[in-house]
Amino acid sequence: MSPFAPTTHLATHDVGNQPGDLVDRNLYADDIALREAVLREAGAWLDERAMRLGAVVGSQAVVALGQDANRFPPELTSFDRFGRRIDEVRFNPSYHALMALATDHEIHSLAWTTRQPGGHVAHAALLAVFAQSEAGTMCPINMTYAAVPALRVEPNLTAAWIAKVLSGCYDAPLRPIEGKAGVTLGMAMTEKQGGSDVRANTTRADARQDGTYGLIGHKWFCSAPMSDGFLTLAQAPGGLTCFLVPRIAPDSTRNGIHLMRLKDKLGNRSNASAEIEYEDAAAFRLGPEGSGVKVIIDMVHHTRLGTIACTLGIMRAALSQAVHHTSRRMAFGKPLIAHPLMTAVLADLALDYEAAVVLVMRVARAFSATDESERAFARLGVALAKYWLTKRCSNFVYEAMECLGGAGYVEDGPMPRLYREAPLNAIWEGSGNVIALDVLRTLAREPAARAAYEAELAPALGIHAAFDSAAQILREAMSETAPAEARARHLVERMAVMLQGALLIRYAPSAVSDAFCMARIASDHAFSYGALACNVDLGAIMDRQTLR
Repeated sequence: MSPFAPTTHLATHDVGNQPGDLVDRNLYADDIALREAVLREAGAWLDERAMRLGAVVGSQAVVALGQDANRFPPELTSFDRFGRRIDEVRFNPSYHALMALATDHEIHSLAWTTRQPGGHVAHAALLAVFAQSEAGTMCPINMTYAAVPALRVEPNLTAAWIAKVLSGCYDAPLRPIEGKAGVTLGMAMTEKQGGSDVRANTTRADARQDGTYGLIGHKWFCSAPMSDGFLTLAQAPGGLTCFLVPRIAPDSTRNGIHLMRLKDKLGNRSNASAEIEYEDAAAFRLGPEGSGVKVIIDMVHHTRLGTIACTLGIMRAALSQAVHHTSRRMAFGKPLIAHPLMTAVLADLALDYEAAVVLVMRVARAFSATDESERAFARLGVALAKYWLTKRCSNFVYEAMECLGGAGYVEDGPMPRLYREAPLNAIWEGSGNVIALDVLRTLAREPAARAAYEAELAPALGIHAAFDSAAQILREAMSETAPAEARARHLVERMAVMLQGALLIRYAPSAVSDAFCMARIASDHAFSYGALACNVDLGAIMDRQTLR
């Protein structure tokens, strides 16, 4: 962040031709593609809320909070100064300020409390806007949002928890939830020996006379360990079962949850992730014994919506930085953005961003639906989006970083943090292979999902020859009774790209949809950004990316 009135006339040279920081702007107002999608999928009520959030999180003050929250990462405090065990994570004040801001805008709760259309669109859109300034805090915000369906499995047991989640308040200090204005929820599923294979979990759950269970075991990843409670899996007598584990036990003592260490992660440094051990930790059963995967998968399903929304925010932040820098940096007598090859790179990035927006917002709309066709589309669509967008994100951010040259590669600026954050959502809540196999299972077991997907492509047929040809090839590939597992990634990628193409044909300007079909779907498409082998209207595409 630039200090007040820095000196530009130095003893040896004058400092000029430097674009400066991209701050004090409305992160939502400039985003034409996202605004169009919000108005289409939710309406004016969300447009107004997103406009308010965009102005706040684009301010210099909030950008500085994001920098501090990542510059001063959380620290584990196992014992207090008297030697008493406390197992607490201490954060820089900037983290708590960001969490409070996010809850004030109800990013975690609005989907469950609003009576307006598009509640889950609101969650995704607001999360994407906030993530542009700080993505790490969106992990606990998103998990708190996603925990609600699992908590509702046992409403008599969890009513107080649900009420505190929906309160819209951030209340960080540890104490019994009865005395808290709001709570946050985390998740602890994977173990060292199992990873994605959660059925291999060895944590044991023993029933107690008071109706609770005592958990003994470990968890390899516990995200947001300072949450008030965690959804976790353990082996009960009846099989793998889902539990709510509060940090404060029913007798108002600290529960038997011990933080062994914090993960030293590549990115996402503002958010703590821990290895934990359960030592007879008190837990409340959610659903019948043996139904653990079925119960927690609903949380995972909703968490995946947040991962694609956060990815969208990271992409937008990177693209905005590239457009800002190249618009204000002169080279060879004119702004960088005015050079045709740079224009081609930025326009190619813009195509992927526009395609990401229509996909994320369309999937989010399906999350609010009650009919089976839309619910089936949500299950399939979020998996397709998570696989493809999170795979694209790292290279997208790298290419945007290259637009800044050496200035993009130093830690003083935002690009290194965005680059470290970029791979995260491809790994959390199901890595690429897990997601690809989920898609195969959905296609095999849910005819409604296949039908809903085909219905999304149908209105786009007959408009673009490359799209029509690719749709026929995809239809034949999807018609296989049991697609080979080794080809799963290829099928999922094509399904995702074709869905993006169909949505752009329906909703985006023809300059955008035509360019996308030629650059991503036609048989001679290139692999590098800016390597456009076709004639596209670069000016029309870039007109939608102007930062006012």
